Amino acid sequence: MRTRRTTAALAATALAGGLLAGCGSDDGGTPTVNLYNAPQQNLAKIVARCNQQAKGRYRIALNTLPRGADDQREQLVRRLAAGDSGLDVLGLDVTWTAELAEAGWIREWTGANAAQAVRGTLAGPLDTATWQGKLYAAPYNSNVQLLWYRSDLLPEPPATWNGLMAASARLAAEGKAHYGQVTGAQYEGIVVWFNSLVMSAGGRILSQNGERVDLGAPALKALQTMRAFARSKAADPSLSNTKEDEARLAVESGTSAYEINWPFVYASMAENKPKMLPNFKWAPYPGIDGKGRAPLGGANFGVSAYSKHPEASFAAALCLRDPESQRIAATEDGLPPSTESVYDAEGMAKAYPMKQAILDALKTAAPRPKTPTYQNVSTVTAVALSPPRSIDPPRTLSTLRSQITDALQSKGVLP
Repeated sequence: MRTRRTTAALAATALAGGLLAGCGSDDGGTPTVNLYNAPQQNLAKIVARCNQQAKGRYRIALNTLPRGADDQREQLVRRLAAGDSGLDVLGLDVTWTAELAEAGWIREWTGANAAQAVRGTLAGPLDTATWQGKLYAAPYNSNVQLLWYRSDLLPEPPATWNGLMAASARLAAEGKAHYGQVTGAQYEGIVVWFNSLVMSAGGRILSQNGERVDLGAPALKALQTMRAFARSKAADPSLSNTKEDEARLAVESGTSAYEINWPFVYASMAENKPKMLPNFKWAPYPGIDGKGRAPLGGANFGVSAYSKHPEASFAAALCLRDPESQRIAATEDGLPPSTESVYDAEGMAKAYPMKQAILDALKTAAPRPKTPTYQNVSTVTAVALSPPRSIDPPRTLSTLRSQITDALQSKGVLP
């Protein structure tokens, strides 16, 4: 799952992308590399830098995908299925690698290109770019969720979900802001929540090879935790409609004591509610019985199998995700790096005072299941878990086992 800043930033990015995209044709023998990526406010700056460094070997044309992740995937998948040669470098959500690689739509990274993509990259993000032991993308940015809380309400951040619920009950009894914000809407966010709880409890949704359902006792414990939270004083009445931005706004408005969210909320708080910033703190993702495993997000760059300029596309992708490009994306667009050394780069300490917490979380983060049918798995999982308050742990677990098994058998990858 990717994360972004505010709606205004997205709108500005979409406008910039539209202006830069152009026709994407080659100019005077210089190959045009068409980059298709999610909205990102300062990606044009990174593109301009790489075009300057290319010195005429290629020219990157920036094309901005739709705002929603599902819409982004649909556009890419439909064009790739049609063998569209107008796609070159593709900005991919970390959950798309297996689907596109299995379909033969993205090229394997080999030789010097692979070596450069792997060098210095954190293990978790790198794993999201592989399928069946082969590298099919180069990690661009990464992400993890943390617990973000108001220290004026929670002097000591709870380490578990039960602790959060107890803290909310105490705050409610005192007549103070007590809601805890979690992504409980029927979309990828609730799947991320469930997956991290399952892995925090020592389990997994699918087997290691992604071929069968592996929902055991840890999944039951995860469902029990979600139901308990949804029925506790911690649950905002709008939990079943809450996505990342709603969670952010609820804390900024002062109606909530804490949120489980991505690091973009810190920059947003600094900009929108600077007086609240001194009390806006962070802590590790909560666990069930012990330490939690934070959701792993981010984006990778793949090269289309139908690109007419594969060599230029690999070179362009490597520049777009090199340390300096990652530093710009991190400090100016709120996208944590996938390369460990960038966390010590200029400007990172100011932009990410929580950078050590992010790095620590990345090393134990919970990736989502690897399968070419992930979109199907995610869709049926979100439906089965919604709304969280209605979860019946044993019955919901049975439903998940059955429906995810059916989803794995699906041969269709188009929406």
